[in-house]
Amino acid sequence: MSVGIMPEKMKAVVLTEYSASLSGVLRNLQVTEKSLRSLGDDEVLVKMTAAPCNPSDIAFFRGMYDIIKPLPVVAGFEGTGTVIAAGKDGKALYLVGKRVSVFSKDEGDGTWAEYFIAKPENCIPVKEGLNTTQAACLAINPLTAYALTDLAHISGSKTIINTAAAGQTGGFIRVFAREKNIGLINLVRKDEHITKLKETGETYVLNILSNDFQEQLSKLAHDLRATVALDALGGEWSGKIVEAMPAGSQLILYGGLSGQYLANINVLEIIFRQKTIIGFNLADWIKDSGPVNYGLVMSGIQERMMKGTIQITIQKTFKLEEVVRALLQYAGHLSDGKILFIP
Repeated sequence: MSVGIMPEKMKAVVLTEYSASLSGVLRNLQVTEKSLRSLGDDEVLVKMTAAPCNPSDIAFFRGMYDIIKPLPVVAGFEGTGTVIAAGKDGKALYLVGKRVSVFSKDEGDGTWAEYFIAKPENCIPVKEGLNTTQAACLAINPLTAYALTDLAHISGSKTIINTAAAGQTGGFIRVFAREKNIGLINLVRKDEHITKLKETGETYVLNILSNDFQEQLSKLAHDLRATVALDALGGEWSGKIVEAMPAGSQLILYGGLSGQYLANINVLEIIFRQKTIIGFNLADWIKDSGPVNYGLVMSGIQERMMKGTIQITIQKTFKLEEVVRALLQYAGHLSDGKILFIP
């Protein structure tokens, strides 16, 4: 038995098959009417107001993410809305009527829909004053950036190599690194991004496509003692970054924007210069962090958003029915910010 109004059906974007190509992904996403199941005692129903598209969503559609869900399934990993119904569990009932930021990390349906069924532990109460745009994107990019920067700080690294530095997570890493007095070597793929980042006060910005990229990076990494790299790229760039870093350095891999396997890794660097490569999974970090620390971190991130210290950039909003046009827009303009679905 649930408390609140339970609609019978909802509009949703459903993935019917995985596909390695973007054209295949677009064919396999369908907007449909879907029946809503009953709530469990420890579940809530969120009436969605906004849900973004992240690189992890694209990787998921292509079958290249760590989460593989039984299909068909509603797309979307995060978003925001208001809890309108709940099971009889106390933690669920507490959230009724509250605005929340939500994320989907299990095998169930996602957030690109009019409604989303969530566990209370996957709901972050939204502070009064935080707007819908920022609340929709609260759960993944800002928290990933905080956690990665904290790992670099704990390691004692004087400087971070920040890949995809012009992107959303890369931008948040820049903010959190400054808060912890950690230096930055920012890596981008366009010369206009070099200009943009230097206008924000960044000193060291390199284009990974320049002919002398590896030589420049090696000199800076050794001069500035950059012993941690936060890598969203993968592919051949990971090997180039590892080789450029000082002995005893660590590359933390948290994304695969290149769409390629790790490559160009010099085994001598790993064996004789004690360099390491590890993976970062946000869900594991949340679990290891514990509920108290996690709550404090999320509260601090919301405060920064409300002050404007960190801000999610939204390039365009779309209706659920416009999913094909939306993903074409996003894929062609990744550096311009996120797209947002408004049910």
